[in-house]
Amino acid sequence: QLQLVESGGGSVQPGGSLRLSCAASGFTLDGYAIGWFRQAPGKEREGLSCISSSGSNINYADSVKGRFTISRDNAKNMVYLQMNSLKSEDTAIYYCAAAVFGEDYYCSYYGMDYWGEGTAVIVSS
Repeated sequence: QLQLVESGGGSVQPGGSLRLSCAASGFTLDGYAIGWFRQAPGKEREGLSCISSSGSNINYADSVKGRFTISRDNAKNMVYLQMNSLKSEDTAIYYCAAAVFGEDYYCSYYGMDYWGEGTAVIVSS
């Protein structure tokens, strides 16, 4: 069974940091572009960051640029999202997703093939 599993969520005070992990089960992430998304209560899902399968192309949403960093370790079959300077508005369920695109330098927030079930991040004092 092909699965993505997120971990690393939790509760943190404003200004704190968390590192989310996305692990693949049943397939290798090599060859897949990966995206991180979040959905806060009452809001639409938001694409935060994506990384191409080669790792050469990375994109960040304006809302997280300069605070979040995406990375991948294909040898460990893992993708990470380092989140620093967290704010209360970062509170949400965070998801990773994977997709195969035609070019190894391409990443997108659309057309994802596999999704994880999410991990909750709560930023509160």
